[in-house]
Amino acid sequence: MTGRTPAVARLHRVRWAMTLLFAATTAACLVVLAAIAVHTDSQSRARGLDDTVSHGADGLARVLYYDDSGVLRLDGIYDDSLADHAMALGVIQAAPGAAPQLRHAQPARTALPEQTRLEELWRTVQQEQETVVVTAPTADGRSYRWAVAPVWDGKILGSAVLVGADPARGEADHARLVEWLAAGCAALVLVAAAVGHLLTGRAMRPALRGLEQQEQFLAEAAHELRTPLATLRLVVEHGTTAEGGAPAALNEAVRLVDRLGRLVTGLLARARAEAGTQEIERTPLRLDQLVEQTVQELPDPAGVTVSAEAVVVEGDPELLAQAVRNLVENALRHGGGTPVEVTVTAGRVAVRDHGPGVPAGEGERVFERRVAGAGSTGTGTGLAIVRWVAELHGGTARLSQASGGGAVAELCLPERTSS
Repeated sequence: MTGRTPAVARLHRVRWAMTLLFAATTAACLVVLAAIAVHTDSQSRARGLDDTVSHGADGLARVLYYDDSGVLRLDGIYDDSLADHAMALGVIQAAPGAAPQLRHAQPARTALPEQTRLEELWRTVQQEQETVVVTAPTADGRSYRWAVAPVWDGKILGSAVLVGADPARGEADHARLVEWLAAGCAALVLVAAAVGHLLTGRAMRPALRGLEQQEQFLAEAAHELRTPLATLRLVVEHGTTAEGGAPAALNEAVRLVDRLGRLVTGLLARARAEAGTQEIERTPLRLDQLVEQTVQELPDPAGVTVSAEAVVVEGDPELLAQAVRNLVENALRHGGGTPVEVTVTAGRVAVRDHGPGVPAGEGERVFERRVAGAGSTGTGTGLAIVRWVAELHGGTARLSQASGGGAVAELCLPERTSS
């Protein structure tokens, strides 16, 4: 078929909707996880920076001391590695009730907060009586994280050590992490969408195959029922108009109705077998008798001759009769009105006509299923059904050029093995 049916189109829309849902769900989960990771990283970096400056301030505060004359001694700062590793270091000292004065600045005075900020930090330490960590700008305008540790002169808070660190580097690393997470999440969403589209496609493949089989079945059913229904109509019309023709027409109508019943049974059996809901019937049967009976039931069997030897096979009689009927009707239709010869030998039914034969390279393509109007090169559903029945019974079907002109179509079945 050249276009999508509404049912197939709906399935494809459902597939895209499921793909989008799968991608959206993945994106939502990744966003939540990324948000947790970003928050955790930010908090971890902040705690790490606070621990660094607190450790430095506390360590340096312990090396400062007041001598017996009450003078703050800074000698320990110059010998301590913590001072070397500090990005900004300052020591402030204040007499009771006086503003703090800067005693030491490293690497320069501009690396420390301005005087007003120093006074605020001093008041905070006096109030808390322990190390405090705050954010304050330096004199040159950069925002630093500061730890201010008290230094005691006996029971009097006489001075404090400031250790500062620039959070810009950690913030830059955090920003890079956010960018990587955003890019990774976007890539994972695309991968999830692709995987979801692939999985939904594989999940819907049986449904699409079922729809295709349904379309094929409907086409085959129409193909199989059209001829006997048309013949039945002609017989009934002839019986009602011809004088004295009613009894003969009635007998012929009964025969055609029986044939229609067998056709419907075969079609249902094929539909159930293709759907996997029912196994085909496999019973021992005389293939030669089945072929002879099938030919006799044709609307015009006069142009068909049967040459058969006794052959026993195992199979579904309705499906095999349908395959044989399709072979003979195809020969009558495409043989140009020439005689059709049916030969039954061991595990083989050969139907030959004396028409134009098979074009080169078309021996396989004629078995393709084709719905009317599709524009393909097959011969309809008749021969496709023949091959399907043959494969269902473990056999084969082929069409080839006959010697001397015409075509020969063969249905090959495995013979019944005697136990």
